[in-house]
Amino acid sequence: MRNNSLKAAFQYKRIDLSKVNTSDSKKAENMGATLKRIWNYLKMEKRKLILVILMVFISSLFALLGPFLVGMSIDNFIAVQQLNGLGLLLLGLVIVYIIHSLSLFLQNYWMVDIAQQTVYTLRKNLFEQFHRLPISYFDQRQHGELMSRLTNDIDNINNTLNQSVIQIFASVLTLVGTISIMLYLSPVLTLVTMSIIPVMFFSMRWITRRTGPLYKLQQRDLGDVNGYVEEIVSGQHVVKTYSQEDYVTSQFEQRNKSLQNTGFWALTISGFIPKIMNTLNFLSFAMIAFVGGVLVITSDGSLVTVGTIVIFTEYARQFTRPLNELSNQFNLLLSAIAGAERVFQVMDETGEEIDEKDAAEIPDTKGHLVFNHVSFGYESAKILNDISFEAKPGETVAFVGHTGAGKTTIINLISRFYNYDSGQITLDGIDIKNIKRSSLRKHMAFVLQDTFLFHGTIRENIRYGRLEATDKEIEQAAKDANAHDFILSLQDKYDTVLDQEGSGISQGQKQLLTIARALLAEPKILILDEATSNIDTVTELKIQEALKRLMEGRTSFVIAHRLNTIREADEIIMLENGEIMEQGSHQELMNQQGKYYQLYQ
Repeated sequence: MRNNSLKAAFQYKRIDLSKVNTSDSKKAENMGATLKRIWNYLKMEKRKLILVILMVFISSLFALLGPFLVGMSIDNFIAVQQLNGLGLLLLGLVIVYIIHSLSLFLQNYWMVDIAQQTVYTLRKNLFEQFHRLPISYFDQRQHGELMSRLTNDIDNINNTLNQSVIQIFASVLTLVGTISIMLYLSPVLTLVTMSIIPVMFFSMRWITRRTGPLYKLQQRDLGDVNGYVEEIVSGQHVVKTYSQEDYVTSQFEQRNKSLQNTGFWALTISGFIPKIMNTLNFLSFAMIAFVGGVLVITSDGSLVTVGTIVIFTEYARQFTRPLNELSNQFNLLLSAIAGAERVFQVMDETGEEIDEKDAAEIPDTKGHLVFNHVSFGYESAKILNDISFEAKPGETVAFVGHTGAGKTTIINLISRFYNYDSGQITLDGIDIKNIKRSSLRKHMAFVLQDTFLFHGTIRENIRYGRLEATDKEIEQAAKDANAHDFILSLQDKYDTVLDQEGSGISQGQKQLLTIARALLAEPKILILDEATSNIDTVTELKIQEALKRLMEGRTSFVIAHRLNTIREADEIIMLENGEIMEQGSHQELMNQQGKYYQLYQ
């Protein structure tokens, strides 16, 4: 039964392989480009890398010298029963192996340092790239899958750098040195030893052509599993509310099974390598012993000596061992390249649009913002069409309308998460495209319906609004936000540690903390996504009072979900299908008895 399921799984993976395994030229080009980019990171530790290569050269040289000395001791001393000088040769043999061991230790010590520094830089660059990417990039992807690139994929690169770089250098040097000495000692036995290469080559080619795509699928499936786990853990309340535990478990089972299958076949097929190499190794020993024995007997030792046969049996092992290691390391290299390609894929993503050449800092703003016939579309879909309104300093503008009307898009344009296509948006008479994004956002604060708190203390979460704020300023912001009293009721007060979900405090209390954070930032422009839904009446009154205090003297833009909360707004804009249907004060719109009136009723 198990064999049938595995056969079916392999057939399924073969279908996937056809999608991944593109033309050989394209695959080679991608592999070469990826290796070159990894090498550029390694070059940052050039001095240590040179020391590693030097130690690899020394260790490989002395690894070859050891068996040669053993063969000399047999031919020159043991076979002729000559003891004079044997002790000195054995002492030299001990020194050779001591130097060999020391060089191995040093090359591993330095290579670990190089690998860790390389991975540190790579992880740092990837994390920085995350912050250069636009909001839309994260909206379209699972966060857990992106986290997998920062953790699993980079760890994969780290493991390969620690193991493969040294092994590849050592294997190449050992292989070249072994063949050179073998040719010097006996061309005939060298030919016998190398006769296994064609079998080895075609075996490795068969294996690596299958393991390369499988490693890519394994990294993809691992990212898929991580993304799904992160999504379900974050949405546990929804899962339990709708009693969907069995459903999400079955969905996870499918993803987990897919990862198991790709992992199984990647490791199974790559596991053929040591078996094949050991078989060829034993075959090589037998061939050397047979041919060498025949040559010793027929030539009476003139062509080949017993010591030479001993050297060759050891060199045959050293000849197949680097080939074996190269094959294994190539397999690991394919796995690392699969991870590196996913990392570089993120790094190559287009970041948030760069500020225009003439964009400038604005040290201060009055908060006078004007939309003048603004239109915007995303991926060929028109979202906003000919939007015009004015928000004078200190005024409150509210946006109402059904889902998809364009309310959030207007907010995204104000904060420059997106650039408008036509028309103009000005702040204090300056086109916002001529203002640096970072400078524009420094004068803004956001209070959203979905609160977000970082893992840390309450004090640290409030201070996020202005990192240089004093403890006294933090407490004053909490008082203005009506959060001070409930904070003092907690055991550790302002030093209470919260996690990302803010466990231990209510939804309303989380919202009060985000208002305190916004107050501490002292913004001139406020973006408010009404945050009083699913909150008890008493807490809602506290939030409304805190928001009123926060909005005082500031230009505020409010996305309204409950119309009774925006009756005092200076301007209410009714949106439908990306267009302004009505605008005016609450009383003006009620008197018109149009769409706003109908929605309000």
